[in-house]
Amino acid sequence: MNGLLADLLLLFHFAYVLFVVLGLAVIWMGFFLGWSFVRNFWFRLSHVLAMGYVVAESLMGVVCPLTLWENELRLRAGSDSVYQNSFIQYWVHRVMFYDASALTFTIIYVLFFCLVLLSFWFVPPRLLRRRVRR
Repeated sequence: MNGLLADLLLLFHFAYVLFVVLGLAVIWMGFFLGWSFVRNFWFRLSHVLAMGYVVAESLMGVVCPLTLWENELRLRAGSDSVYQNSFIQYWVHRVMFYDASALTFTIIYVLFFCLVLLSFWFVPPRLLRRRVRR
């Protein structure tokens, strides 16, 4: 059961990364293609908060809790090391994780976060408005 939970957590982690990375691309594509949902306040707020959390934990030197939980579940499942065995685990890890220094990742995260913040300036979200009934 722990191995299955670890795989599910890994898929959630992968979805989180996809939301952050592809979210920025979708915002700019939507701007040029006239997609109104890319200006949705809640979508944009969740996007900036998701990336902001990654940057904050990186600047503080904190390891991502999703990675820690997944590793713990894999160890409980009987793995003598983390990131081995299942098909999902093997391929998602090959896509998501790279061998680079923490400083390299922090710089990448901060630069990407700056792009996310710039998108607020150039493609601002619509502010919430209450509809007045007549």
